[in-house]
Amino acid sequence: MTWEQQQPYGYDAYGQPQQPYPYQQPQQPYQQQQPPQYVDYGPPVYATAPLPVVAPEVEPEPVAEKVVEAAPESKAAPEPAGRDRYFDTLRAVALIRVVTYHTFGWAWCGMVFPSMGIMFGLAGTLMAKSLERPAFKVVRSRMRRLLPPFWFWGFFVVLAMLIHDWMPGWQIVFWVVPVGDPPGNAWGLQAWEILWYLRTYLWFVLLSPALLWIFRKAPIPVLLLTLVPIVVLKFVWSGPDNRFGNALWDLSTYLFCWILGFAHRDGVLQKLKPFLVVTLSVAAIAFGGWYAFTHQAEAGGTYDLDESPLAQTYWSAGYVMLLMWAKAYFTIDFAWLTRFKRLDRVVTIFNSRAVTIYLWHEIALVLAVPLTDQFWKVPAFEKWLPLGSQWFMFGIGWILIAVFIVLCGWVEDVAAKKKPRLLPS
Repeated sequence: MTWEQQQPYGYDAYGQPQQPYPYQQPQQPYQQQQPPQYVDYGPPVYATAPLPVVAPEVEPEPVAEKVVEAAPESKAAPEPAGRDRYFDTLRAVALIRVVTYHTFGWAWCGMVFPSMGIMFGLAGTLMAKSLERPAFKVVRSRMRRLLPPFWFWGFFVVLAMLIHDWMPGWQIVFWVVPVGDPPGNAWGLQAWEILWYLRTYLWFVLLSPALLWIFRKAPIPVLLLTLVPIVVLKFVWSGPDNRFGNALWDLSTYLFCWILGFAHRDGVLQKLKPFLVVTLSVAAIAFGGWYAFTHQAEAGGTYDLDESPLAQTYWSAGYVMLLMWAKAYFTIDFAWLTRFKRLDRVVTIFNSRAVTIYLWHEIALVLAVPLTDQFWKVPAFEKWLPLGSQWFMFGIGWILIAVFIVLCGWVEDVAAKKKPRLLPS
């Protein structure tokens, strides 16, 4: 029993003990009491009840104290709600799709689920939410969460390339802050070629305070104008052929998705008419798909969206707009996911270890090949296991990813100033 519950509570106008808080509402004046309440006590009690007791001055104190105590709970309540299971699920599926694409190389994967556009859209939403705090602190926090896992991973990659006859120049500074593509040799290409995403994400983080300010001046026009830079790069000026040019292409490709995250956070999408959103989204997807299939020669003879920035931009724009508009318009939250404890646990791990999974998944797939070769030396494995199937390597890859999550995921906890854990709680 709390201290407040032990306090005396006086009596009401009818000689009955006051009920302890929490009150539904402050006690009404004497004349507003309902007649049925007087019947049980008779006129004598009614006539002799002292009027000053109706609203004793000591009564508001427990109520005020209750409000003060409840305040931290009301502030803490949005904390769990902040982890939107709809967005968390999209991020988890996006990571699974990335690993699947890098295992099988299926060109249609990007069309079924454009992971990069979705991840940039989700990151834009979270960035807009974070920028309700001072911009400098937000940018510093984002960099602190990103760089330590990158440094930890990069130490092993750089060391391995040095062992394999790589000698870097001054460009090695990009292994410290990846605002440009970090250098490397052909031996480690499969490991470090994925760093374009971290580089692009870092630039969006640095530019977000200015981008958000511009977006809020004219949300809809700015959102539509973000589709223009990729068209300029494609048909007018291709940019410099260097690290800055590469960053410019990637920023232009996913700029719409990032700003779309701002639009979702500010409630802009929810205000749009469904017909308009669906029409524009389908038109963007149709154009992106048309360009991908009719310009395969430009993309190395494939309709892979990753090889066609223009097609990627418009396909992702329409796809991500539909996902985010549906979230806002139908208030989708995937709260039902919490009923499935194991599935919900998997989604939690994917989100808490997203950087670890992304950085280490290629190394896991590389290691899966020689590990699978060892299985061929065991006759029973050779006879009963599908060692020649890519699906077997896919499974081995995920086992190794799980190992990396346990061995290396704690770095994300340290970067977030949390207690290091083998698995997130």
